Amino acid sequence: MKRHLIYGRFGAADRVEVPLAEGEVATRLPFVQAKRRLDHGIGDALDDLAKLGLFPSEVAVDLLALAAHVQAADTHLSRETESQDGWSREIRLVVPVSDPGRWNVTLPLLQRLLNFLTGDRWIVGFRARPTSFEQIVSPRPAQLERAPSDSLSLFSGGLDSLIWAIDCLEQNKTPLLISHAGDGATSDAQGALMRGLTKNYPSRNLNRMRIWMDFRGWGVKGVGAEKTSRGRSFLFFAAGVLAGTALDSSFVLGAPENGLIALNVPLDPLRVGAFSTRTTHPFYVARWNELLEMLGIPGRIENPYWNKTKGEMVANCANPSLLANLAPKSLSCASPTKGRWLGRGIEHCGFCLPCLIRRAALRGNDHTSYTLANLTARELSTRKAQGQQVRSFQFAIERIRAKPELAPLFIHKPGPLSDLSPERRAALADVYRRGLAEVDQLLAEVSTTPD
Repeated sequence: MKRHLIYGRFGAADRVEVPLAEGEVATRLPFVQAKRRLDHGIGDALDDLAKLGLFPSEVAVDLLALAAHVQAADTHLSRETESQDGWSREIRLVVPVSDPGRWNVTLPLLQRLLNFLTGDRWIVGFRARPTSFEQIVSPRPAQLERAPSDSLSLFSGGLDSLIWAIDCLEQNKTPLLISHAGDGATSDAQGALMRGLTKNYPSRNLNRMRIWMDFRGWGVKGVGAEKTSRGRSFLFFAAGVLAGTALDSSFVLGAPENGLIALNVPLDPLRVGAFSTRTTHPFYVARWNELLEMLGIPGRIENPYWNKTKGEMVANCANPSLLANLAPKSLSCASPTKGRWLGRGIEHCGFCLPCLIRRAALRGNDHTSYTLANLTARELSTRKAQGQQVRSFQFAIERIRAKPELAPLFIHKPGPLSDLSPERRAALADVYRRGLAEVDQLLAEVSTTPD
């Protein structure tokens, strides 16, 4: 186990040395190869926005640069070798920004936010960008028309973000969709859904900002990669905020996620920490909104479906026929390449946690191709991947069925809910119960065995 420092450099002329703390291993993260153009997808994202007549703020560029540091560290430091307990790593970041004083006041909040999201111990520091990069975003030409986007939404390629995009379009909104793809399967799903939406709403001038950040050719010497990627949502939110600051007005960034998965209550005693993601957990979203306020960014992040199950989202979609047509093209699976060992292509495995929630939501009208097509064809072994999540759901369902009064207690297990009113906490407990009930209907005839 080692303590790691990741520090950004803006070009060859940026020679500022960052002092090492005792026991730290330092790795430089280059940000500029070509003159004045930021790498790791940031320059491309700025170009995409500029083509739409959108020019974000410098502090939003700082935020995306910080997100790049987080993403690089999170995906290139193996938890197995770089942590004492098999999970929590010690990571320090030093990020070049436009105004270090503005950022320094956010440090306690920012570190609390990152620690909660990934389960690591983060320390963050800031320094001034080199003089030649004091301004990165070009001024907006006076004669350039801006894209007609009137709202913002994260667009992951999953079923939830598809439903929100449809609902927005049916409400005569023209959302700017924000996508991040770290792999080909996710990118393909996003592209297919975007084409479907554009075809169905040809007069709406629907646009998308896309960022691809994968750090090819970069790594930490002697350290393997990490596949869990718990910090990915920090990058996703930062990309959305970048676009939001280009709208020249206050904005709301939609982060659509069904209430069951947003809470992500551990299904059994083993699903704590490593297995419980916090991508849209209410505590995490609240800390983001605090961060934006401290930075003077006039925007908020909101989950429009915080009190809805996935099945309720499907049932209430404003264009059910379009949803039925596009849903098979969406991607919910945690590991869509699982079927390769069977000679199959990219598809939903059918038995991971998000696949089971998806199957329950689409039950009776599901045209998705699943590697495990039939959950009831045989008993599923809990010693194998195909049966583990099923049994975890069965455990949680049985526990709440026996004692429904435990739901208001269990919703606190993934993280604090102290920001919320008693009424909102009660609503979360209810969506937790209803979400489990949906999956219960799916699993009613499914048998598991420890053999």
